[in-house]
Amino acid sequence: MTYVLRRAGQALLVLVLAYTAAYVLLAALPGDAVLARYGNPDLGLTPEQLDEIRASYGADQPLMLRYLDSAAGFLRGDFGFSVQSGAAVSDLIAANLPSTLLLAVLGLGAAIFLAVTIAFTATYGKGGWLRRVFRNIPPFFVSLPLFWVGIILIQVFSFRLRLIPAIGASPVESLILPVATLAIPIAAPLAQVLMRSIDEVRHRPFVAVVRARGASTSWLLWRNVARNALLPTLTMAGLLFGELVGGAVVTETVFARNGVGQLTAQAVANRDTPVLLAVVVITTVTFVVINLVVDLLYPVLDARLRTSSRATRSARPARKGALR
Repeated sequence: MTYVLRRAGQALLVLVLAYTAAYVLLAALPGDAVLARYGNPDLGLTPEQLDEIRASYGADQPLMLRYLDSAAGFLRGDFGFSVQSGAAVSDLIAANLPSTLLLAVLGLGAAIFLAVTIAFTATYGKGGWLRRVFRNIPPFFVSLPLFWVGIILIQVFSFRLRLIPAIGASPVESLILPVATLAIPIAAPLAQVLMRSIDEVRHRPFVAVVRARGASTSWLLWRNVARNALLPTLTMAGLLFGELVGGAVVTETVFARNGVGQLTAQAVANRDTPVLLAVVVITTVTFVVINLVVDLLYPVLDARLRTSSRATRSARPARKGALR
């Protein structure tokens, strides 16, 4: 219970620091979103009217007061209003977030499947040439820019092979290429970590003992090696989920998909600070929650952590008795 409370407290501290840093950096950006939206001479607004609009958004208040008001609003679930469209930011997020989360979750699932396939083939594949080829795939994937992967997939599968229509695709077809675009760069570091973990685990003494008892290679792989080797990969997957949300900005722009990524690109172009702040906070919350879940799963998956935790708790009373 102490471990859970400590990790939850650390996650809350990260959220507070991330929100503060995002707010200060966005406030320090040059330009004025109100002027960018309403300062066009064609609108014919007077300086007094622009001041009234700025006051309606709270832009005329001191920075500290705006920060406190914004933080209180976020705690209530009130993200304010978009300067560009005038719509409630919470409505914009609610309309676009499900599409991005679906894309990110499917991308992570595809990346994990691809990484496991590459790592296990590179370690246990038949033939030295096959193992060498698969060991060189992750460095190649890492070097590929995300936008370039999306453009190449569109060129090959939509225009050359005509397997997936670029326009008028069904909901399922419209997910295939964006998911592959996200999965390929993310699968590379996962595969590299998993290959190193497999190489380390399969040379441990307990694996030799199980093999000496007559266990087959498949038994060793799935019952002994895989479970221990997947622990570092699980941590890496949690860290990379944040990159999936960030990669959605590029991916949704390349494939013209509606989502938080497309919303973020529009907010950057229009200097829509309330929308940008909400996107940063929601992305941070998602990232922190995923990593908190991974941290809490570690003692469940690794018996050594449970044993060390129990040993620590039992040693504390003993030390107190010795001091008496």
